[in-house]
Amino acid sequence: MAASMATSSVIGLGSSALTSPKKASLVSDFVRSPVRARNPMKPVRASGGRFTCFQRDWLRADYSVIGFGLIGWLAPSSVPAIDGKSLTGLFFESIGNELAHFPTPPPLASPFWLWLITWHLGLFLCLTFGQIGFKGRTDDYF
Repeated sequence: MAASMATSSVIGLGSSALTSPKKASLVSDFVRSPVRARNPMKPVRASGGRFTCFQRDWLRADYSVIGFGLIGWLAPSSVPAIDGKSLTGLFFESIGNELAHFPTPPPLASPFWLWLITWHLGLFLCLTFGQIGFKGRTDDYF
């Protein structure tokens, strides 16, 4: 009898939904529903039994973009514009200077790091914009 009294007093502290034999359903803004609302603007495709918004080959890499992007970066970076030397020439020259004392790494004050970062940043920007432009043109975005 005492156990039923304790149980009834605890149930009495909750809502009336807890006293029903059905399972209680808690709704909160902190607990999300396991089913998410689908965005009607994005197409949903099945791939391998899963639903996804992206194509399987989302990068869609094209070797012509890589080739033209590399040529498109090597051409302007090979123009002698920095004290009569090109960025590519300065980068390769700094590689040779650092390989002269090979086992030791280049110090942080070495110009090698400036040429390395500048040359690669330009290359990756050229490749990225080339990919965007080429795929944008083939997909009729512009």
